[in-house]
Amino acid sequence: MNPSLSRRTALQAAGATVLAAGLSGQMATAARADDSNAAPKLVTYQRPASMPTNTSFKVRVRTAPDGDWQTLDIWRPQFEEINPTTGSGKVYSSSMVYFDFSGSVEVEITYLPGGTTKARVRPDALGIKPELLGDTLRFTLDEPRDVVVQVNDLTFDCLHLISNHIDPNPPSADDPDVIYFGPGVHSVTGNVLTVPSGKTVHLAGGAVLTAQVYFKNVEKAGITGRGVLYANPGGAILCEGSKNIRVEEVIILNPAGYAGTFGESENVHVKKARAFSSKGNGDGFDVFSSSGVVFDGCFMRNSDDCIAIYCHRWNYYGDTRDITVQNCTLWADVAHPINVGTHGNTDAPETIENLVIKNLDILDHREPQMNYQGCIALNPGDSNLIRSVRIEDVRIEDFRWGQVIYMKVMFNPKYNTSVGRGIEDVYVKNLSYTGTHANPSLFLGYDADHAIKNVTFENLVINGVVVADSMKKPSWYYTTDAVQWFYNEHVTNLKFITTAEAAAAAAS
Repeated sequence: MNPSLSRRTALQAAGATVLAAGLSGQMATAARADDSNAAPKLVTYQRPASMPTNTSFKVRVRTAPDGDWQTLDIWRPQFEEINPTTGSGKVYSSSMVYFDFSGSVEVEITYLPGGTTKARVRPDALGIKPELLGDTLRFTLDEPRDVVVQVNDLTFDCLHLISNHIDPNPPSADDPDVIYFGPGVHSVTGNVLTVPSGKTVHLAGGAVLTAQVYFKNVEKAGITGRGVLYANPGGAILCEGSKNIRVEEVIILNPAGYAGTFGESENVHVKKARAFSSKGNGDGFDVFSSSGVVFDGCFMRNSDDCIAIYCHRWNYYGDTRDITVQNCTLWADVAHPINVGTHGNTDAPETIENLVIKNLDILDHREPQMNYQGCIALNPGDSNLIRSVRIEDVRIEDFRWGQVIYMKVMFNPKYNTSVGRGIEDVYVKNLSYTGTHANPSLFLGYDADHAIKNVTFENLVINGVVVADSMKKPSWYYTTDAVQWFYNEHVTNLKFITTAEAAAAAAS
């Protein structure tokens, strides 16, 4: 079934009408550039009037240093916070804007409730220091970035600013291989858009699609564009038994389920997708029994795991391997920014292997339950084995509640029917944490036959201190005592080394 194809002509016509209307006001900068036969340097998009907004911020942007100011429409992502006493969740509204640009832009943000005493642009690693002028702050972006602007350290009443390069060659609505949605709100019959092989769904800037996008046993298909997948029933993207799938630059807002599920699929590339969620079990992207999956440059703020990597669950079977998470910014209001290993097949044990996690900024993590903590958690259950994991260049900012890293070979009766087989061969390089809220990180093998083996930390930096077995400490201390971490007797060959020691070992 492909409900969109029969509606394609109507969608294109509606998109053209809305686009023409939008060229005044919100699209003014791009329109003037087109009229002068020059490439636009700033492109903004209208939020359809039926989409909910938030009223905490006014946001303007202009080409630097003295272009005309363009006012951005505010979107309303929502997030959840768990009450640790009752277990109930409270949903908060937040703010989001997005636009495209080339060159440099100046951003001006006014906090309308007032009372601004300080402002912060995250990730901290970008080094953006805003100029604060009363309740208005300004800063410059020299290239597209995804950032969170916090006023007075507010967690939910903050602004998520998403920006892209200007697309030099967007798909045409007349391309027979494109399922095109122009600006405006779109639905499809049955709330599921089934995408055939060889087809690409394109959401133009300002487009909103309320259906789930479904890839089932297809090849060379995808979804792209500057539009929004909104409140999608059953989750925003479902990919099953498919190969060579790409997901690029779409924004997933408040889905009723996972932002994306990838089961028994191969060679999936998710690039610069953004996902915001508040629903219970509202994960970002989950991988089951798949291989060759890459998440690159994504921004995720979810009220459950941002990215989860598993083997068997439901109707998905088989190993999971060759998974890469890179250049991403993650914020988990509930559970983990990255979680690996919970689900598998007790009757026919499976393996999760060859994972690469690199160049991440983890902005927040809040999880009251000890068994679900860890900005990065390796938690094999259901007879899973996790092996060959490389974690590199991960910057963790101070979070509200949880652990920096958590490794546990587990049997969790809520989810598992057997204990995991173990964790082996994990190399962690250039992991840093700056803050005061972290609980002790835990490394827990289950028993001698279900153990954690061969874990090395190179240049682990906790609050500016390099943690190494060679560091100065009382002779009877374990290295983990120096940072109040803990490992049990079923962890073998756990090492902490400096970069110089790693280089010397490699040269010997």
